[in-house]
Amino acid sequence: MASKLLKTNPDAPVTVGARVRYSASLIQQGAKQFFSLTMPTNVLAKCCFVTSRHEDPQAGFQRVLDAKRAKDIADYIDSGAGTIPGSIILSAQPDANFAVVGGGKTAEFTFTPKSFLVLDGQHRVYGFSLASSAFRVPVVVYSGLSHTEEARLFIDINTKQRAVPNELLLDIKQLAQRENDRDVLLRETFDLFAAQSTSTLLGLMSPSSRQSNKISRVTFGHAFRSALSVFSSPTPESVFEITNAYLAAFADVLEQLGLHNRITSPAVFRAIMNTFPEVARISAAQHGKSFNKAKFAAVINPIADQLTASKFDKAAISVKTLSELLAGLIKKDFSI
Repeated sequence: MASKLLKTNPDAPVTVGARVRYSASLIQQGAKQFFSLTMPTNVLAKCCFVTSRHEDPQAGFQRVLDAKRAKDIADYIDSGAGTIPGSIILSAQPDANFAVVGGGKTAEFTFTPKSFLVLDGQHRVYGFSLASSAFRVPVVVYSGLSHTEEARLFIDINTKQRAVPNELLLDIKQLAQRENDRDVLLRETFDLFAAQSTSTLLGLMSPSSRQSNKISRVTFGHAFRSALSVFSSPTPESVFEITNAYLAAFADVLEQLGLHNRITSPAVFRAIMNTFPEVARISAAQHGKSFNKAKFAAVINPIADQLTASKFDKAAISVKTLSELLAGLIKKDFSI
């Protein structure tokens, strides 16, 4: 019995075994050629896989990929405001019986759960499968690749084509008007640390990229997550004033240990800020809720007597280990 051919509405539901056609363009790049076309996301999501051909396609997505990231993509699509212009890159598999017809202007394949291996765009395809709505997206299809060629192309795509750094995305969120209240607070507090002459971190901040010996917006955001939890009504100015005084006191401890340049280490900076809520609690118990460098120093300085540079460096291999060390020393020293 001949395979069914979808001739009419190209966005109509497709059944397994149907021959599906989409307009396509042949593109030649060096010795390689591929086809560019658009496909409905609900069709694309049901004819792709990301792992071994012997595994269930949906389970393969769930095992290999980040479900939360895929759900975020699905929500973005279902919001009605989403647009996904980047091409999904596929390798046609034998099940697809991929062919070009209509004078080279139409791509035709058999619709099965394993028609295409996803070489790039795995999370987007997984997100398409979770979305309740659909639209057309650009697709690039390679045909006739060996497993070795698929692996090499996957490596090339994921090593030579870099994603936009998270630091830059955070830096331009304001321009894109995609900030929530917490994003605004973090951005404006970061900017105060980067610009104010009184800042303990002046000259040590990197707003839009990751740089050696500087604190990026990503590191700053992670570090200040626990710090912000103790502010009842935070403003950028109040957060800056109090945490800057705290960091100045801690910088003196690092200076005493001969480790003044370690404050920009992501693990060290995050561990120091993880310790802030406990130091602030003790300082408030001793001096009331009026904070300055001297009051923070009264809580922090005694731990320097219990630390050595080697002990600090040994713990600084991870945020968790250093945070636990600093918290333990502060609690050990505190008494009434």
